Amino acid sequence: MSSVRKQTSSDVMRALKKVGNKEKALSNAWFFKTKEGQYGYGDKFIGVTVPEQRRIAKAFKDLDLSEIKKLLENHFHECRLTALIILVGQFKKADLATQNAIAKFYLDNRTHINNWDLVDTSARDILGQNLLTKNRKILYTLARSKILWDRRIAIISTHAFIAHNDFEDTVAISELLLDDKEDLMHKAVGWTLREMGKRSKPALLTFLNSHADVMPRTALRYSIEHFSQKERAHYMAMRNSK
Repeated sequence: MSSVRKQTSSDVMRALKKVGNKEKALSNAWFFKTKEGQYGYGDKFIGVTVPEQRRIAKAFKDLDLSEIKKLLENHFHECRLTALIILVGQFKKADLATQNAIAKFYLDNRTHINNWDLVDTSARDILGQNLLTKNRKILYTLARSKILWDRRIAIISTHAFIAHNDFEDTVAISELLLDDKEDLMHKAVGWTLREMGKRSKPALLTFLNSHADVMPRTALRYSIEHFSQKERAHYMAMRNSK
C-alpha cells in the first residue's frame, strides 16, 4: 500500500500558475504600486484573483509550516497571500499550543508580509486573536518600527480586540501613529477607529475630541465616515483650524 505524497509549496505554485492571467498580473502590479519609489516596489504577480486563491488555499489547507514558509519567501505576491490564507485557516482550527506556534511563526516571518492586503488578511486573525488573553507589548514594538508593514500589523491586530469591546490598545496605538508619514497608515488608523466607533461611538468621540485637530486628514475622514454630515463637518473644522 503506497503512502500519500505530502503536498508541497511547488504544488501550490503550479495550481496558482494554472489559473494565472497576464492581464490581471499587469493590473495588480499597477494597483499594488510596484514602481520604483512606491510601497510595493519590486513585487511580482501571477494574476490570480483572491477567490481563486481562497479556493486553492482550501485544497492545501493542511500544508506543513515548512512549506508555508517557502510560499511566504516566494517573490510572487499570490504565493504569499495564499500562504497566509492557509495559515489563518490552520490557526482557527488549532489548539492553543499550535496557535502559539503559528503566531510565533507569523512574527518570525513577517518580513515577507509586505503589502497591505497581506497584513489585512492575517494580522487580526492570527496575531490579534493570539494576543486576546496575553501581554500585548509586541504590538507597541511593532508600532514604533521603521518598517511600514510592522506598524500596519500593530494597528490591524487590534481589530481582534475591538470585536470583544476592548479598545485600550486601539486607542494607545492609534495615538502612537498620529505622526506617521505614510498614507497607508493614515487609512489603517482611520479604518480601525471607525470599527471601534461601530462598537462604541462614545469611545470614538473621546478619541476625536482629544486628537481630531492633529490627526492626518485621511485618518480623520475614514474614522468619521459613518457620522452625520453635521458631525463630519464639526470634526473636519477642528482639523482645518490647525
